[in-house]
Amino acid sequence: MDDRTLLLAEDTAAALAGTPFEHAVDHLVASYETGDFSAGVRFLDRVAVVADELAHHPDVHVRWGSITFELRSHDVGGVTRRDVELAQRIHALASE
Repeated sequence: MDDRTLLLAEDTAAALAGTPFEHAVDHLVASYETGDFSAGVRFLDRVAVVADELAHHPDVHVRWGSITFELRSHDVGGVTRRDVELAQRIHALASE
């Protein structure tokens, strides 16, 4: 399977188990509580390093006390293994 193969929810369930990421119709989504806005921005800074490393960037919503990530592979219009890998890396950062 190459990194442009579209994945369905049943394809991502095992890899996302134990994370807050859910497989929506055409993207993965998860929110993390951050306590306050500044903590969310600091977390986003750490995620940005990983996203640049993977050359795969999430859509992000930062709010006071939480941050939400939406992951999709725009080039193929859905979820691919690139999104799953980024979700796992984001969750690992959140767990540190």
